[in-house]
Amino acid sequence: MEIEYTPRGVCSRHIHVDVEDGTIREVKFTGGCSGNTQGVAALAQGMKVEDYIARCKDIKCGHKPTSCPAQLALALEQALQSQA
Repeated sequence: MEIEYTPRGVCSRHIHVDVEDGTIREVKFTGGCSGNTQGVAALAQGMKVEDYIARCKDIKCGHKPTSCPAQLALALEQALQSQA
């Protein structure tokens, strides 16, 4: 499953996710803090979608009510809901 998501409230402008058999295969952020988004993408690869959502959906970035990891979790959560 290919997911294209436009995050809100963060520095990144776009998230592309490839999920296969419930496992995150690839994540690419456009924009945002390069080192942080590369790190999030690398750590997410190989994780089960549900595990990533549980770990990252409530992460905040400084004073912001969300973060790039949380926006990725939201993208995954919405994709799961649309499949149900």
